Amino acid sequence: MKPLDALKFDAAGLIPVIIQDHASGQVLVQAFMNREALERSISTGKIHTYSRSRGRIALKGEVSGHFQHIREVYTDCDCDVVLFRVAQEGAACHEGYFSCFFRRLDANTADWQTIAEKVFDPEKVYRK
Repeated sequence: MKPLDALKFDAAGLIPVIIQDHASGQVLVQAFMNREALERSISTGKIHTYSRSRGRIALKGEVSGHFQHIREVYTDCDCDVVLFRVAQEGAACHEGYFSCFFRRLDANTADWQTIAEKVFDPEKVYRK
């Protein structure tokens, strides 16, 4: 059996993935992959995700140059989630932050607070 055969994809053929910075342990992104995106990621050593909204596979960093280089791959006890530990180039978030998890719920105000500084200006990177 191939290692990927042990994974449990959902009815749409997707599996949730968590992408974590190898150096700091910070969670960068939660995304989805289909089998092809997972195979491409493992064969190239760079993260490829499946965009549910666009219905296609995308190489993380193909536009921004902020690639995610795979260092380690894990799965959970149920084999229905994959964890990638990566070396992040630049920033992971398309909004310009190092991590997509840059908002924290403030218990006192019950509002989301931005807790990080932007690493880059998305307007300059993603302008069409």
